[in-house]
Amino acid sequence: MTMPELSFADVVQPAWNVSPRVRALVTTRNGGVSDAPFGRWQDGVDLPGGLNLGMKSGDDPAAVTANRARLLKLADVSEVAWLEQIHGAGIVRAEGVLAQAHASGAPTPADASVTDRPGMVCAVMVADCMPVLLCDEAGRAVGAAHAGWRGLAAGIVEQTAQRVAELAGVEAGALHAYLGPSIGPDAFEVGADVRDAFMNGVGHAQRDATANAFVAHPQNPGKYLADLPALARLRLQTLGVTRIVGGDMCTVTLRERFYSYRRDRDTGRMAALIWLDDQAQPIAD
Repeated sequence: MTMPELSFADVVQPAWNVSPRVRALVTTRNGGVSDAPFGRWQDGVDLPGGLNLGMKSGDDPAAVTANRARLLKLADVSEVAWLEQIHGAGIVRAEGVLAQAHASGAPTPADASVTDRPGMVCAVMVADCMPVLLCDEAGRAVGAAHAGWRGLAAGIVEQTAQRVAELAGVEAGALHAYLGPSIGPDAFEVGADVRDAFMNGVGHAQRDATANAFVAHPQNPGKYLADLPALARLRLQTLGVTRIVGGDMCTVTLRERFYSYRRDRDTGRMAALIWLDDQAQPIAD
């Protein structure tokens, strides 16, 4: 069976007011060639046509390779700086990731990448964790962070924002941020250890707002429902970043659009990409 080509109707794009030089998208589970359990979900059935991009997900490597080729074609780029994500707070340059891949074929262990070079595509893969995309308004630098709860608590979002700001030559508060699809606040059940990791890592001024991002679970004593987007916003706001969009799509509940590890376990991976168009110039100050 020949599957329809991947189109922009199959991806999510940030609704932010930045230079057209900044290109960004987040894939969904639709528009590829993968079969169940990595397929597309329709009318309660897992059908062929999933856009799984995760090589270590258990999917047929040939299908994942074909899906990645479809993504490159849609984005009109030649390669992507894929990372070996380790749920940490390591940040690298996208051009360094590609150089290492060319030299050794090995991915770089990190959970965020940044660049100020046109054509270098920063990318993170997700299936409940939050992708956070960052840029300056003029389109001088961009970054992508993989923000699961561990990385978020360790400061990966703030640190990535600071790196992007440095490359762009602006204050961190001048950045724009997009919070991509992730597990939502009604689905993210966590223990007291997760709440403590965040509460112990913030200053007095942020303690109340951080505590408010954890709601006692109504059925499971000792458990909480955590609001990952709210926690990411708080982290960005400590840097003065206020132009934040997204954070309103739940990967668990929107089954027809997104893969979810928490929901399905055996599942695929989406990708969040951001890069600078090498055919456009930064907006002048």
